[in-house]
Amino acid sequence: MIATASDQQITERIRDLQASLPPTVTLVAVTKLLPVEVIRIAYNAGVRHFGESRVQEAIAKQADLQDYPDITWHLIGHLQTNKARKAVEHFQWIHSIDSLKLAERLNQVAAELGKCPHGCLQVKMVPDPPKTGFDLAELDTALPALNQLTHLNICGLMAIPPQASSPDDIQRIFEGAKQLADRINQSNFAHLKIHQLSLGMSGDYPLAIAAGSTMIRLGTTLFGPRPSLAP
Repeated sequence: MIATASDQQITERIRDLQASLPPTVTLVAVTKLLPVEVIRIAYNAGVRHFGESRVQEAIAKQADLQDYPDITWHLIGHLQTNKARKAVEHFQWIHSIDSLKLAERLNQVAAELGKCPHGCLQVKMVPDPPKTGFDLAELDTALPALNQLTHLNICGLMAIPPQASSPDDIQRIFEGAKQLADRINQSNFAHLKIHQLSLGMSGDYPLAIAAGSTMIRLGTTLFGPRPSLAP
């Protein structure tokens, strides 16, 4: 597992990107399938937020990075309910809360552990059968129950456009997510306040920023093409 960009290229890309981002946007460097050495390079270039997709892979990396205690870890991949405890123990952010069942399990575990992780609801703004996530009708139904989860700080939405979406379609999806966040906030729930939008990856992050994203999740843009996923 290696990055295809050199150390210097990674450093320059990160510094150039950070200099161009609005102050309201957090860069989450996606380091799944990449070694700890790459995380160290990105850290030394100024990155403090790192995204991983697999819980066990992240735990192993965290064990090697205990000398970097100010890293904020983001779980961006699909999470099964049977791994909820490990996720709460090892991540400050969980971007892929894709069902009420998962949200309730995370809330239960967080209460038991005395934690309150930040969470994003993964929403399908348009039908996209290959992906998990709330469709809009499901989310509307679930909002009152989600508002009761006081040990899980649900404060964001995460959306991923379907593959092969056109730039216009992507823009509409991102703008729709922003409008959805505004609509949820106008409902004046006691605990459910959406002030983060996890929108945008390497292929579309400028569109996401234009639509109001507050967190972009970038891997290829920083590190080059990712190694193939091991079976």
